[in-house]
Amino acid sequence: MQDVFVNPFTDFGFKKLFGEEPNKDLLISFLNTLLPDKHQIASLQYSKNEHQGATALDRKAIFDLSCKSATGERFIVELQKAKQNFFKDRSVYYATFPIQEQAQRGEWDFQLAAVYTIGILDFVFDEDAKTGDQEVIHAIQLKNQHGRVFYDKLTFIYLTLPHFRKTLAQLDNLQDKWLYVFRHLHEFDDIPPELKEDVFAKVFAVAKIAKFSRSEQTAYRDSLKYYWDLKNVTDTAWEEGHERGRKQGLEEGREQGREQGIKQGLETGVEIGLEKGIAKTRLLAVQNAHNMGLSAETIAGVLQLELAEVERLLAQVNN
Repeated sequence: MQDVFVNPFTDFGFKKLFGEEPNKDLLISFLNTLLPDKHQIASLQYSKNEHQGATALDRKAIFDLSCKSATGERFIVELQKAKQNFFKDRSVYYATFPIQEQAQRGEWDFQLAAVYTIGILDFVFDEDAKTGDQEVIHAIQLKNQHGRVFYDKLTFIYLTLPHFRKTLAQLDNLQDKWLYVFRHLHEFDDIPPELKEDVFAKVFAVAKIAKFSRSEQTAYRDSLKYYWDLKNVTDTAWEEGHERGRKQGLEEGREQGREQGIKQGLETGVEIGLEKGIAKTRLLAVQNAHNMGLSAETIAGVLQLELAEVERLLAQVNN
């Protein structure tokens, strides 16, 4: 069955909801749930985005927009659908552009307006996966060695949406509702009563696929196809590797059991084969992901393995 509403994690859906002039009140509402009281936005204007998306990977895996509030604060809002090498380095690098753009000719005292990078992530940070951290919102500022904020005009806010698992009945505030909409908008057939605010009535109206022009529907289908292709890369890498490893491991176990010629040997052989199957699963999953063009760092994050283990397995593949 075709979806009724767009998926906000597609380029088209994100731009339709937040990147068009008639809908910037939606962006303001969303951003205000993340910002401190002193930087609440009353109005904003979109800026030309000349720096983001400089590489082919950026343009495929990331959609972002830049804007400025009426009081001068700058905002970079990123939708990132897949992990990328040196992701944090990239965020810091692009945050320097709205800082440099504030420079003034002639005498200038270097006073800056605040800059925010808002990252909406469809993946989990590697360190969170390794430690089991389930934090949804990561707010980062420059701090000194005592943990006190040293500079409060540069802020990175990352939303790890895979960690947001609240149900409709558990939504406590507008922020919760926005995060829920990001994750589930495309799953609805109609507006649920829990999202009764006017801003969400507009979200559902703007996101209704049936109201799109023919060219918009084509653009959305193309955007959706790319989103699923990108998402399926890592799923396929693991699932195919797991299935092949399981089958090969069981077959080796049966063979070893037959060689021992007794039931106990068969059972022991199957157990050994399963252990080997797990090892083969990892090897084949890494091999599939490598064949799809993913880097060792990306594979380690996706499969939740140590980088050294991935490099060891890649060495086996290459041999």
